[in-house]
Amino acid sequence: MTIKDLMQTMDYGPAPESATEALAWIADRPVIGHFINGRFTAPEGETVEVVNPATDAVLTRVGLGTATEVDAAVQAARAAFPKWAALPGHDRARYLYALARHVQKRERFFSVLETLDNGKTIRESRDIDVPLVARHFYHHAGWAELMADDFPGHTALGVCGQIIPWNFPLLMLAWKVAPALAAGNTVVLKPADLTPLTAYAFAEICAEIGLPPGVLNIVNGDGATGALIAGHEGVAKVAFTGSTEVGRVIRRQIAGSGKKLSLELGGKSPFIVFEDADLDAAVEGVVDAIWFNQGEVCCAGSRLLVQEGIAPRFFDRLRKRMETLRGGDPLDKTMDVGALVSRKQLARINGLLAQAEAEGATLHRAPAQMPAQGAFCAPGFLTGTAPAHTVSQTEIFGPIATTLTFRTPDEAITLANDTRYGLAASVWSQNIDRAIEIAAKVKAGVVWINATNIFDAGAPFGGFRESGYGREGGRAGMREYLTAPARPGKPRPDPAPLSGVAPHAGKADRPSIDVTAKLYIGGKQARADGGQSYTVTGKGGVALGQAALANRKDVRNAVEAAGKAGGWGGVTAHNRAQVLYFLAENLSQRAEEFTAALAACGTPKPAEEVAATLRRAFWYAAQADKFDGTVTATKSNHVTLTVNEPFGTMGLIAPDEAPLLGLMSLILPAIAMGNRVVAVASQSHPLLATRLYQVLETSDIPGGVVNLLTGTRDELAKTLAEHDDVAALWYCGSASGVAMVETASAGNLKPVWTDQGLTRDWLDPAQGQGRDFLHRAVQVKTIWLPYGA
Repeated sequence: MTIKDLMQTMDYGPAPESATEALAWIADRPVIGHFINGRFTAPEGETVEVVNPATDAVLTRVGLGTATEVDAAVQAARAAFPKWAALPGHDRARYLYALARHVQKRERFFSVLETLDNGKTIRESRDIDVPLVARHFYHHAGWAELMADDFPGHTALGVCGQIIPWNFPLLMLAWKVAPALAAGNTVVLKPADLTPLTAYAFAEICAEIGLPPGVLNIVNGDGATGALIAGHEGVAKVAFTGSTEVGRVIRRQIAGSGKKLSLELGGKSPFIVFEDADLDAAVEGVVDAIWFNQGEVCCAGSRLLVQEGIAPRFFDRLRKRMETLRGGDPLDKTMDVGALVSRKQLARINGLLAQAEAEGATLHRAPAQMPAQGAFCAPGFLTGTAPAHTVSQTEIFGPIATTLTFRTPDEAITLANDTRYGLAASVWSQNIDRAIEIAAKVKAGVVWINATNIFDAGAPFGGFRESGYGREGGRAGMREYLTAPARPGKPRPDPAPLSGVAPHAGKADRPSIDVTAKLYIGGKQARADGGQSYTVTGKGGVALGQAALANRKDVRNAVEAAGKAGGWGGVTAHNRAQVLYFLAENLSQRAEEFTAALAACGTPKPAEEVAATLRRAFWYAAQADKFDGTVTATKSNHVTLTVNEPFGTMGLIAPDEAPLLGLMSLILPAIAMGNRVVAVASQSHPLLATRLYQVLETSDIPGGVVNLLTGTRDELAKTLAEHDDVAALWYCGSASGVAMVETASAGNLKPVWTDQGLTRDWLDPAQGQGRDFLHRAVQVKTIWLPYGA
């Protein structure tokens, strides 16, 4: 056969990678235990088989960590924490650098071990996973070195409980362990029970380099072990990568505990192809988007959205390209597709495909004959799928894409955002203006333009909506493992109970003409849906008036009004700044009125509170066009943008202790960053908020950008926490209320920021304003833009 013939058929001879050393290493470890306090311990409890998914051969057994073992690991991490956190950043950097170097020295061993354990092809584990593992430790060695300069005053959290999945076992370990150790935290990590081998080998490297005992502890196990780690009272931070369903369980489990939480969850990422795209490049993009790692990728481009005019040509080319894919022994370096992680995963995918065909879709599969033994799934894609089909909304987590067509860019955006997820997206167009516009409008934490599935330690990775919150990688990823300087605070007392809606026969301090305080929704004053008001009392129990008693329908109306004001996020930052300056100007003209109203409420320093509110408006106006993103140094020939994007509609629950300043300290940073808000005023002193209506109306704030509700704080907070169209929630209430709203937020997994039920000195800028408020008002979007030939 000639070279020309070979190039036509693309037939290769076998090129197996030797697994001799890795298999010998496994044979010496018939049971995988745990790594606790620098020692390798035999498992105390049950063990389960670790299977090579490509051959069905049992490799070894792994222990399922018990409560006793988890407690020992957490106690070891707690004991190691003070000394590790106190090390100079340079010293921690040296350890991280050593970990990177030792991973590099054993790249081939780790690659083979990962392929045996997970089923992914050796090309992917060798060329992508393991080099990225080393890159993350190198990158975070740099953060350890620079932490004191780049995060002044910030400190480590304590013990981090980390739970990682089976699709990228060693890489997910690096994503979580590297920033945690760089920041000065100690770690208790649980690998997936299906793929524990490379984590155990990594533990041996930790022992080899002399990492202090207790700094990194690895407890193997299943979901029950993960729950023990997440729920342990000695854990200060939980980081989880896995399914959205388990993410909800963890959110509810640790609600009210004060633990920091980051979640990287499921995805149903759109892969958008416009008619002017380079079709051959886009087809290759599909190969990397959905057939990479057998489609077992949370950010896989699993929904192909193709412009109608090119759809037939594109799908024809995709079918032809699929015919050339090679599937089989993942240790063979010529293979494109390896094995799924387990027979159970294969059965789940086959069930979804059968359901798709029953709903009317057509399945196109690669003709390659996959091995009968092992968990192999031929790559493919579905045509004839509709947005409502199960496979269009459910994460398949296998090498199968769904398809839809669109006519206009607006329709493409509508289809792209027709999902509860928001992890990633890929946009293909030679029109760079169009591509960037689509990247800005798609609801996803990572967007690749004319590329897909590119990762780097310097680029934040994470999702919007039900794909989770928090970031891994880059500056934003480091922030997840740090805490701002501690502030003093006393437990916040419950607000004064509502005095009821019946007439109040006590003392009153009323104007000569009665003023009806209403709600403020959509730029208009509105009566409460229930038609009820409650009496508000001030200093000495004097009745100051009535405030509207909002209910669930009022919350719904306010959220709907906020949703209609989406144009605020597209207003230039300079224009938002001008509106905030104008607001301060209008508020200053009524300073005496607000001072008197605060005095009537019993506020100890009413004039200072008004003055501080004016200064705060100026400060956030100044920040509106200065708190910006960056261009991140990642790969050659790539501009990687990290953009601060508003959440959309935010729920804000104001404190009682500073009824004007506390409320405005929440509203101002949120709207400065382009969000719309539904704010619940102080329950005890709501009439300060009702005086703001005219200030807002005369300050060019569009209707619906700020909506103000009065009533029972925690009832309204719970409704906002449960509302699917509220994207983020800030809560300044009691400790019991914190647990309540964090639990209620699990429905759409909105990020919740609370002050843990502790009062703030809102007059103190160190407590009542700052960049922490701005960071909490945005979510980071990473946009990858390649350039050059």
